[in-house]
Amino acid sequence: MRIFDPHIHMTSRTTDDYQAMYAAGVRALVEPSFWLGQPRTSPASFFDYFDSLLGWEPFRAAQYGIAHHCTIALNPKEANDPRCTPVLDALPRYLVKDNVVAVGEIGYDSMTPAEDTALAAQLQLAADHGLPALVHTPHRDKLAGLHRTIDAVRESALAPERVLLDHLNETTVKDAADSGCWLGFSIYPDTKMDEDRMVAILKNHGLERVLVNSAADWGKSDPLKTRRTADAMLAAGFTDDDVDRVLWRNPVAFYGQSGRLQLDVPAPEALHEGNSILRGGE
Repeated sequence: MRIFDPHIHMTSRTTDDYQAMYAAGVRALVEPSFWLGQPRTSPASFFDYFDSLLGWEPFRAAQYGIAHHCTIALNPKEANDPRCTPVLDALPRYLVKDNVVAVGEIGYDSMTPAEDTALAAQLQLAADHGLPALVHTPHRDKLAGLHRTIDAVRESALAPERVLLDHLNETTVKDAADSGCWLGFSIYPDTKMDEDRMVAILKNHGLERVLVNSAADWGKSDPLKTRRTADAMLAAGFTDDDVDRVLWRNPVAFYGQSGRLQLDVPAPEALHEGNSILRGGE
């Protein structure tokens, strides 16, 4: 079984997670830029973080045989902080990097005018750079947030088939599907969706344009939820090909629109005296 996790925050995970993910079948992932658990105080902290997504995390992932890509953006939560909004002006220099396969996470957190402005600006950046967009739908007032998001996409220069609406659930899946966008579902231990609810949605909605992710981050989450969903699909009567479509071919098709997916992981260089991280080099 091959798995592509299209939304996971490996910055907040350990090397043990990489090892367990590989054993479970994960061979590729996308790490969206997001907030760090506490407010950033300047744009410079974003730039150091973006650089780590482009250099450090791909190196860590490659040591465990996993292809790492990222998405870059000013996230919705911090779009409300005027100390952070200058990041929008600096995004173009990151969006041309090879490992960047989308603009994201963008979207809504509290549905403020500042978030409206940041979302519209970044949808335009995605269109300008020929990239798809990964959109975070809010955790509160989810259906209202979805409708506001769809309106913003329709008003933008970005075609719906280049937009992934993430963190969907039973209340939002129909309207999201009707929009023509791709559909993302985050599988969590206690919140958002679980694997059994996901299987029910797949039975009712079908497999078209559906992506399943773990969205594992700093909080209680599970980087193996993609594999657990695959196992639940098989137990419910879905075929191996169905699983491969949802857990591999669909994310490859969506992020492949960037023209930047590199799914063959180069062998890592020799380690320094057995250490798990290279030392002593430039």
